[in-house]
Amino acid sequence: MDSSPDYRARAAAGARAQQRWYSRRTGLWKTAGWWNAACALTALIRYTACTGDRSHAGAIGHTFARAGRRHEGFINKFYDDNGWWALAWVAAYDLTGSGRYLDAARAIFARNLTGWDGTCGGGTWWNTDRKYKNAVTNELFLTLAAALHQRAPGDGEYLRWALRSWEWLEGSGMIGPSGLVNDGLNAECRNNGGVTWTYNQGVILGGLAALHEITGDAACLRQGEIIADAVLRELATPAGTLAEPTEPAEPTESAGARRLDGDQTQFKGIFIRYLHEFAGRSERAPHYREFIRVNAEAVWDRARNRRDQFGARWGGPFDRADASRQSSALEVLTAAADLYGEKS
Repeated sequence: MDSSPDYRARAAAGARAQQRWYSRRTGLWKTAGWWNAACALTALIRYTACTGDRSHAGAIGHTFARAGRRHEGFINKFYDDNGWWALAWVAAYDLTGSGRYLDAARAIFARNLTGWDGTCGGGTWWNTDRKYKNAVTNELFLTLAAALHQRAPGDGEYLRWALRSWEWLEGSGMIGPSGLVNDGLNAECRNNGGVTWTYNQGVILGGLAALHEITGDAACLRQGEIIADAVLRELATPAGTLAEPTEPAEPTESAGARRLDGDQTQFKGIFIRYLHEFAGRSERAPHYREFIRVNAEAVWDRARNRRDQFGARWGGPFDRADASRQSSALEVLTAAADLYGEKS
């Protein structure tokens, strides 16, 4: 008798629970911030694509029609927020083939391009205030540029920007000696030693995987493996569950997870999303897939309540539920369903 978990059923339960926060009126998710909503949408699209379950696919077009009323074109002053929405629409294009989604992503890229200048030798600013250049905004810029080149290969401008942004990121100093990516640059254009959040380790894997696919440059895979291996080594608990650096190593109560704010509860799912994509190209794939499996098991067994809602701390105990926590956990359940679930 096969006693292996039904990963697809678990992902389906997670998706259903996420959609209980969905507002038809706004096209967004209650309890989720603006950029978190883009991640919730991406998680839902990835669930649909990986499992073939189209139960929630109607939310894609509905969000496109409704949520854009809050910020026209899904653009605000934060270049990183814009990047999350652009990548959501790239995923929507891949799933549906509708050109309107790709057009939206291209328009967002054009907007984010205005954030690039020569300060610190290049790179995009975090927002239009132009006071901080950070890792995630530039990782999103890289990943989006590479993704747009792959979907509009006749436009060499996207590839030029992808290569230029990776050259700048690699030389920026934000990748620390351990292999982990710090948060950003200080006023002297040096690594600020900021927290090595998990999502800063994830988005860059998406860009490096795409660059390798485009150019065949094995150095991109090697750099991605350095970062991914550093996460498995330094940002995981002894039990193997992914943890933000600010999570207590051995919490005695669920209050420990409240150290993560409404942004930080999103981060781990983003890392898993891109580790899942990267693993398909790396010789280290067995290690990364096992890491995903361990985390999917932990989320289901130790971080879930009776309504199939998931907490911030994947190794448990459950703290509380919201759309940010849920969409983050859905990413690891979807990845496990794709890697270990039965294919229909």
